[in-house]
Amino acid sequence: MRVSWVSRVLSWIAAALVGGVYGIAGTIGHSVMWGPVPVGLIVATIACAAILVAVRALTHDRGAAVAAGLGMLGMLVLISGVGPGGSVVVQDSFAGRIWTYLVAGIVLLVVAWPSFSKLPARPTGRGSEEAEARES
Repeated sequence: MRVSWVSRVLSWIAAALVGGVYGIAGTIGHSVMWGPVPVGLIVATIACAAILVAVRALTHDRGAAVAAGLGMLGMLVLISGVGPGGSVVVQDSFAGRIWTYLVAGIVLLVVAWPSFSKLPARPTGRGSEEAEARES
């Protein structure tokens, strides 16, 4: 069954919105510390990576993963600047820099990961050697 371009574009929009929500939540929560442990950074990283992997796995569409990643990065950039009242969500600190590069790296990794479902199936075992011998 062929997917129409309208449903594909709508899935990209939905993925971008979901990625944006996770990007906002992760960007706000990344600075939470529990003593010396950066709990916010760990939880935000796991959540953002999980939603990107889920979007890629459930839609079988690299475009949806790109849209979710762009939504995530877009919200990170949008709320990282100085607000109108002078507040800063992502401070110029080690954790802030780590969070920025970590999100970009996760998006790049999930989008660039090869799709193993499209590889041709290669038979294994004794029967495959006999089948290859018959084909040649």
